Amino acid sequence: MKNIRFAIVILCTLVGTTAVSAQNLYDAARLMGNDLNGTARFVGMGGAMGALGGDISTMGTNPAGMGIYRSNDVMTTFGFSNIGLKSNTNGSKNELDKFRGSFDNVGFVISSRIGHETALRFVNFGFNYRKVKAFDKNMAMNGLMEDMEGPLSQSDLFASLSYGLSEDYLSSNAAFTDGGIDAAPWLGAMALRTRVIGLNDSENNQYAVDSEGNIIHLPVMGEYTSREKGGLHSYDFNVAFNICDRVYFGATIGAYSVDYSRNSIYRESYQGDVSNYSLENWFDTSGTGFDFKLGVIVRPFESSSFRIGAAIHTPTWFNLEDRTSALLISDIDMNSDGTIGKDELYEYDTMEFPGESKTKYQLVTPWKYNLSLGYTIGRSVALGAEYEYSDYSSAKLKYDDGMRMEDETSQIKTGLKGVHTLRVGAEFKLAPEFAFRVGYNYRTAAMYDDTFKRIALNSISTSTEFSNLKATNNYTLGFGYKGSAFYADLAYQLNTYKEDFYPFYNEVGEHFETIFVPNATKVTNTRHQVLLTLGMRF
Repeated sequence: MKNIRFAIVILCTLVGTTAVSAQNLYDAARLMGNDLNGTARFVGMGGAMGALGGDISTMGTNPAGMGIYRSNDVMTTFGFSNIGLKSNTNGSKNELDKFRGSFDNVGFVISSRIGHETALRFVNFGFNYRKVKAFDKNMAMNGLMEDMEGPLSQSDLFASLSYGLSEDYLSSNAAFTDGGIDAAPWLGAMALRTRVIGLNDSENNQYAVDSEGNIIHLPVMGEYTSREKGGLHSYDFNVAFNICDRVYFGATIGAYSVDYSRNSIYRESYQGDVSNYSLENWFDTSGTGFDFKLGVIVRPFESSSFRIGAAIHTPTWFNLEDRTSALLISDIDMNSDGTIGKDELYEYDTMEFPGESKTKYQLVTPWKYNLSLGYTIGRSVALGAEYEYSDYSSAKLKYDDGMRMEDETSQIKTGLKGVHTLRVGAEFKLAPEFAFRVGYNYRTAAMYDDTFKRIALNSISTSTEFSNLKATNNYTLGFGYKGSAFYADLAYQLNTYKEDFYPFYNEVGEHFETIFVPNATKVTNTRHQVLLTLGMRF
């Protein structure tokens, strides 16, 4: 066998994508749910202001909260975050720490007094830009790739994806440019081109042979790093009504923009530096969406400040485009007997294709339901509690022509579940101008522990990693100053959640019905955030 070091760059424009998709339940889950973000007052109270209202951020949770306003308001919020990560892969530990600045929201409210002669007291209009989610995140892990049965390799997944492909087909560019149901999985074709795997092997099972001819299964060392950035941004337009200072109605139209990017690299090496390869991926998503929200707040007892709030959010309809490219580099010499060796020639055979893969599709998120309670004690204390529910398993992925992706939507239904969010918060006036706030926010996990990302046999997807996120906790503190016109609020938030990270999975069996994953990399994520809001009411 001729020993040549190969590098294949996949930068392909896909044609005829009607039957080919690269989207999965993790892409859908990324755009569902919100960070706890907005004004510093809203964050300081844990976001539990749906029934209290009177804050511009509530137009994104309960639109009726804008009906509480009795004056005009203009404000902006910016912040700083320290994002930390700790990972543990079979005892091998990594730790990352990054500092980021952010622009979190800006908006205004125009309050129009109607008068006391009619039931309708105020009609208020508002606009608010807010960063719904921040995707900034760095990941690093390294360690032995194994489960209880022994070593596992990403190359075994490549082998199962390439099973049955002909050498003539793989020697042409058709594997990367053909669309439709008969298209080759890019990962399988790439791995065969670079000799990471052998032709028509359903399992790779890389091994070495000792001096006596005994097979030695090689321990596999994996290393993964990634950088994610971008955000989900909302532009909310609101109208709200105050009826007799007892009932408040509101409606919000939300327009969304998406920008998400991820650059990742996974390296795999074998005992004694026998061989190694690396798979680098570039992936980004952009698009737009819209939704509609309705809300109500009722003060049921005229003599009491107790309030009940309720809101319903329609699904968000997204039109999205994914762009993907990948680079696979290998110095593996896969011998005809199945053993592997290390290539020493370091010659390059680079194959470039025009453009990059682009896939347009649609995502329909679930409905969201919100119930809230609020109570004030004079002008000194405000208490809020809020519950929100959204069934993530009801989300749908569709092709750009509106036809539903049946397999991908089915995976969402079985891999995701209903998400419950609880918010509580309190505000205490230390003096007429100064306030102290405290809050807590809890959101349950959206994924089951055994959820995984499956790559279809005709998929153009080249990234194999996935993470199953656990419940999220947010702890908040806040301080505020309010003068005759000018106000300033400061908030601190500690966001923390855990996740199980997997760089790949394996499919084995006659029909690839059995799934194996390496022992999970245990990850703890933390974000320390400080927000400052400056505004004027007039």
